[in-house]
Amino acid sequence: MDRSTIQLRSVPSQFEAREADDGYYIEGYFAVFGQDYEMFPGASESIAPGAFSKTLGGDIRALINHETRLVVGRTKVGTLKLNEDSHGLWGSIRINPKDTDAMNCRERVLRGDVDQCSIGFEIVDEETEFREDGSVHWTIRDVILHEVSVCTFPAYEQTSISARAKQYEEIRKRKVDERKAHLLRRLKGEKNGT
Repeated sequence: MDRSTIQLRSVPSQFEAREADDGYYIEGYFAVFGQDYEMFPGASESIAPGAFSKTLGGDIRALINHETRLVVGRTKVGTLKLNEDSHGLWGSIRINPKDTDAMNCRERVLRGDVDQCSIGFEIVDEETEFREDGSVHWTIRDVILHEVSVCTFPAYEQTSISARAKQYEEIRKRKVDERKAHLLRRLKGEKNGT
C-alpha cells in the first residue's frame, strides 16, 4: 500500500454536543484505541495507543462528512483541540454560532441524528498480523492526521478500501506462492529450502 495515500476510516468514536458559557462545542473521542473494526471480510484494523502522538502539533481540520468546504474547526486557530490519552484521540470543536452549517451539525449531534465520526490520515507505521483463521489484521502505530469529520454515514472511502483490498490480495497471493514453493522443494527432496 502506498503510505502517502490519505486513508479515510470510520473508527469507534464517542462524542456529543454541549453548551458552555464561552460557546457551543462538539467534543469527545474521535478514535478509540485497541478496538478492532472490520474493513471487509477477512481484514480488520485497530489503532494502537500513541498513533497520534507525533502528529498533534500539525494543522488539522474538523470537517462535516469529509467535505473540505465545510470546515467547523482547525487546530491552527484554536477552534479544534486534540489530545491523545490512554483511551484514544479526544477532541473539542468550538462551534461558530454565525456558521449555519456548523450550528446545523451541532443540532444534529444534540438530537442524536448524527453520532459518528471518521478520520483522514496517512499511515507512517503499522504492524501486519496473519491470523490462524486466514484473516489479516493491521495495527496502526503512527499516522499523519489531516482531519477529523463528524459524519452521517462514516464509511470507507472507495479508494482507501480498494487500496487495503489490493494489499490483502497481494499478501494472500504471496502466502500461496510460498506454500507452493515449500511443497515443491519437499517433492524434490530438499530440506528447509536448501
